[in-house]
Amino acid sequence: MQVLVLYYSKGGNTRRLAEAVAEGAGQVDGVQVVLRHTDEVSREDFVQSMAVIAGSPVYFGTMAAPLKKVFDDYVGVRRRMENKIGAAFATSGDPTGGKETTLMSILQALLIYGMVIVGDPLSATGHYGVACVGTPDSGTIENAKKMGRRVSELAKLISDNGMVGVTK
Repeated sequence: MQVLVLYYSKGGNTRRLAEAVAEGAGQVDGVQVVLRHTDEVSREDFVQSMAVIAGSPVYFGTMAAPLKKVFDDYVGVRRRMENKIGAAFATSGDPTGGKETTLMSILQALLIYGMVIVGDPLSATGHYGVACVGTPDSGTIENAKKMGRRVSELAKLISDNGMVGVTK
């Protein structure tokens, strides 16, 4: 089963956080993690994944345009993403720099894709996803790993029970 960790990063902080998310996601047996920058991701990476964990730096309180472009470009595969897991992470340059609004903009896109949204676990922060200011510190890295692992565990549960594409 595949989990996609998709990110846009210009300065490197979001990439560092993406790597930690991917490390945590890969801790679950039977999970193959695909780590892709927005410039590298393919439609196949997206569709073949049981979960998409997307991350962005804060750009004017929302996700960066390159990440939004991926969601816009792949809108034609929405029905194939239904009931898969979606989660988000973000980085900013300021404590009040819009991390939560950026997380919500990513989660809104994943909801439109019909995905089941997962935040970070209560053992992390128990909120919308993982976020930090500047370079991720050791606590943020640990929380990112926990979120990645949680997403993989839930995606595997859904996959193993044949729930993808199930609608009432």
